[in-house]
Amino acid sequence: MKAMAETTTEDVYDDAYEEKQGPVPLQIVWRNVLLMTLLHIGALYGLTIIPSVSFLTFMWTGVCFIVSALGITAGAHRLWSHRSYKASLPLRIFLAVANSMAFQNDIYEWARDHRVHHKFSETDADPHNARRGFFFAHIGWLLVRKHPEVIEKGCKLELTDLKADGVVMFQRRHYKLSVVVMCFLIPTLVPWYFWEETLLTSYFVPCLLRYTVVLNATWLVNSAAHMWGMRPYDNSINPRENKFVAFSAIGEGFHNYHHTFPHDYATSEFGSRLNLTKAFIDLMCFFGLATDCRRVTRETIMARVLRTGDGSHKSG
Repeated sequence: MKAMAETTTEDVYDDAYEEKQGPVPLQIVWRNVLLMTLLHIGALYGLTIIPSVSFLTFMWTGVCFIVSALGITAGAHRLWSHRSYKASLPLRIFLAVANSMAFQNDIYEWARDHRVHHKFSETDADPHNARRGFFFAHIGWLLVRKHPEVIEKGCKLELTDLKADGVVMFQRRHYKLSVVVMCFLIPTLVPWYFWEETLLTSYFVPCLLRYTVVLNATWLVNSAAHMWGMRPYDNSINPRENKFVAFSAIGEGFHNYHHTFPHDYATSEFGSRLNLTKAFIDLMCFFGLATDCRRVTRETIMARVLRTGDGSHKSG
């Protein structure tokens, strides 16, 4: 699988960027604060009723978790943000539907903000700048207005590849309806209709609890994986290798590697280990639904390890 996928340079780190001087007052979005508070209260209630959940509902919750997560990791992240592989129309449709189940902004907006995050990482132009602390990088950035630099830099990206993708733009036009159906109705109604789970349990476990867990797993990539762990590939940047995050975010915790080599579809040099997303993409390649997966050569990796790593690299 050679490096033949359509590429983008809008996610390449800009080391010439200089932050503007002077603090910008935080503008709290109280609606978001209220909604996130209620969501997490609902998820906590969902935890308390797990012992009463049927086996089928528990399995359905797991299926919804995996589908939601793939909509972010294999879809919005590795496919649309970094163009690290090519996906056929059926696969792109599936990933767009899965992305709506994840409910983390539409693909276009998610990919735009993620490219800004890579291009201006750990600066005021980074949407979830980890230098502002764990809470801000994890969830706080969603509870306040975006820093003006984030908005300005996002507007300057051309995003022509996203605008030309009919699946991306269709999802963007119909995003609210797709979220209602995929994130809330289907996870709730399937257990109730097919095996007579109570609506209360169906709503609080496969719907709210699953949604909240996926959110926090994704947010850990922005927070924990930018603070705790080794930096075997580039000791000069914040992102770290964090196995817990890799496990919870189905492969997104090898973050020092990812920020060093953002176009590698595996986001890791260690294959499918703690990396369900890579295994999924490989399966799609086997079925002919994905092609042209981009990889970094072993020689390039080792040269970078020796040049900028922190000495913690272990092969295999």
